[in-house]
Amino acid sequence: MLERSALADSPLADLHAIAGELGIDGFRRLRKEDLIDAIVERQGGGSDAAAGGNGGDGERPKRRRGGRNRNRDRDRDRDESQGEERPERREREPRGGREENGKDKGPKEGEVVTGVVELLGNGSGFVRLNGPDASDGDVYVSAAQVRRCELVDGDKVSGPVRAPRRSERYPSLVRVDTINGKPADEAGSDGAKFDDLDAVFPNERFALGAEDDATVKAIEWLTPFGRGSRVSIVGGPRAGKTEALRRIAGHLAQIDGVETTVVLTGARPEEIGEWKSGPVEVAAALSLAASADAQSQALDRAIDNAKRIAARGGDAVVLVDSLDGVHPAAARKALAAARNLAERGSLTVIATAEEQLGGETTVVTLDAELAASGRFPALDLLASGTLRPELLIGESGAKAIAAVRAEVR
Repeated sequence: MLERSALADSPLADLHAIAGELGIDGFRRLRKEDLIDAIVERQGGGSDAAAGGNGGDGERPKRRRGGRNRNRDRDRDRDESQGEERPERREREPRGGREENGKDKGPKEGEVVTGVVELLGNGSGFVRLNGPDASDGDVYVSAAQVRRCELVDGDKVSGPVRAPRRSERYPSLVRVDTINGKPADEAGSDGAKFDDLDAVFPNERFALGAEDDATVKAIEWLTPFGRGSRVSIVGGPRAGKTEALRRIAGHLAQIDGVETTVVLTGARPEEIGEWKSGPVEVAAALSLAASADAQSQALDRAIDNAKRIAARGGDAVVLVDSLDGVHPAAARKALAAARNLAERGSLTVIATAEEQLGGETTVVTLDAELAASGRFPALDLLASGTLRPELLIGESGAKAIAAVRAEVR
């Protein structure tokens, strides 16, 4: 049962999905406050809620509108009830996985389906029933269910569905019964919140193997980073930050067992095309024309998905280009999310920015003057560095870095 506070924090689209699952009539005509009241009342209604789910005689939630609106609401309810008495006409409409000849292509009401989760940018998703490709029979999963069950891309889930209602195109998942073969209540992060889990300094270096790339090789050995690192690639305009990040992404994509995604926030339109043709999935692609709010929201969704992977014991990497157009608070929150969880997985964030944010475990500073003169690697070694490098490359490696820095001085 969802608490009122959780419902109040949910967007209206999620409340509509929940109301549809509970079978609340006319929910799309209710204001948010009235809709929350109706959901709370229906959740506490026990068997009445179940009856209402099939268009039964469950009591409708009371509306707090008065005066002249009462007659209008009564007329609307009468129209809705009349619409509900003619399901045959709606069943003949080619929507929600139905062919134009009336044949049902999608799952039946109450049928238990199994498929692979694919998340959308707004936090909701679909259960793909026919592999990774979209089909007319796919089942919609609300953002509220994604958060509640901590679902991530690629999860194999099962659960019962309900047929699409008016204005809905796809059938919806009523609940999640199993995740990757385990009961849903056992497959998550054991109820532990990501931010409450113990973290340790990164101690497993990413071996990029960049022998033929001077820039990436210099970054790998002079400013090493590992699973759970918070990395900023900083420098002025045309210092090569985006290019360095793209090259690092190409090497990370070859490492098994690491879920790597890219978030483009404020990127040049030409660079968006280059990223999409690369080997790493682009979770969000917003150009420099996008608002700071849109960029911050896209970044937050990608970080939340990576948190769920890490809390389950996986290793996630989020590449961000760049943090300059994101709200400062959202940028710090995203970077701070990176950590090496003591007994689970890790979340690594590698982001470009013009300046350091603070709190990084690794800072890679690129020199625009060196890049402009064609002198690569354009690494400003004295302004770069890694905390506790001995945990990643051993004591001898840390001493070698110190010796190189001394020579540069």
